[in-house]
Amino acid sequence: MKGCHVHIPYEKVEQYLPVIKKDRLSLEIYFKSNDLDSITKDDIIGLKKQLDYNSLLTIHAPFMDLSPAAIDSRVRTVTMERFSHALDIAGDLKAKVIVFHSGYEKWKYSLRPDLWLEGSLLTWNPLLKKADEIGVKIAIENIFEDDPTNLKLLMQNMPSNNFGICFDTGHFNLFSKISLGDWMDALNPYIIELHLHDNDKTSDQHRPIGDGSFDFDRFFEFLKNKDCIYTLEAHNAEDAKKSMERLTKYINL
Repeated sequence: MKGCHVHIPYEKVEQYLPVIKKDRLSLEIYFKSNDLDSITKDDIIGLKKQLDYNSLLTIHAPFMDLSPAAIDSRVRTVTMERFSHALDIAGDLKAKVIVFHSGYEKWKYSLRPDLWLEGSLLTWNPLLKKADEIGVKIAIENIFEDDPTNLKLLMQNMPSNNFGICFDTGHFNLFSKISLGDWMDALNPYIIELHLHDNDKTSDQHRPIGDGSFDFDRFFEFLKNKDCIYTLEAHNAEDAKKSMERLTKYINL
């Protein structure tokens, strides 16, 4: 699974297709909820034809307003509908991994990761069964977590080679209150994908690797001999290019 992917919203694929095909980029395609409202089977078939150079793909599922650990069963039902649809698309595109946000916010769950875990398992167990059937791995991304307790609990309760962590460097840098080493001690065995971007700890800026305060040198020491997908989460083509150039310091592209 080793390789470098570039994150791109579905709506932007057409715009950047000449560059994507010229450089034979592997992509992580982000589908928003609004995309799911209008996308058709023909659209997916067309997308596969556009990416006819055997691109390696991952998928980023929608996340805005969705809550995989919702206490309200109707909210969780809507979340599962969106996630299941995204999984269908991942299967149709033969994606390797689909990334979902964890949905954990400590204040929202009254500082009780066990409460979040209870709802999470109701969502992820049936979705993992579906992912297994279509041959897609599920990766759960850290967002607002200031420590990895809830994510480790989820991994321990979802023991599967097809269910793991997408570690996001920018989110760690912005929100974590404990050291990178502590995060790696807790989650390194479960990491199957990385989201690589940087910031100065004031906001989620999605700067290129090395343009913020995250310690990538130390990070990649923790990841020696790790087999995972490296995804660049830049917000424009220039920053993606910078990150790709700087990533070569750490891995062979």
